[in-house]
Amino acid sequence: QVQLVDSGGGLVQAGGSLRLSCVASGGTFRRYVMAWFRQAIGKEREFVSAISWSGGTTSYFDSVKGRFTISRDNAKNTMYLQMNSLKPEDTAVYYCAASTSMSIGRGPMGYNYWGQGTQVTVSS
Repeated sequence: QVQLVDSGGGLVQAGGSLRLSCVASGGTFRRYVMAWFRQAIGKEREFVSAISWSGGTTSYFDSVKGRFTISRDNAKNTMYLQMNSLKPEDTAVYYCAASTSMSIGRGPMGYNYWGQGTQVTVSS
């Protein structure tokens, strides 16, 4: 089974940047669709971004387009989320996820494996 460990969260002021990382082990990393989800207090887990196994296709939630960039380095079994121009509404626990599907999906139920989550807090 695949194990995911996400990290890189922290405290940052509005307008600042953070880079999240997700390290995968126990599976064929390059064959998995990877994604980031987030969950704020009192809200449902929501889609943030996803990337195909080859890295050739990406998808972003509307509110993060132009600010966040998803990427992956299959040689290092690692996925990244570069977050720029952070806003207070970006505050949430961010989760790395992996899917055995060949196509990108936005629903969390479509993802088979999850990281433990990393807290991102953006102050105004």
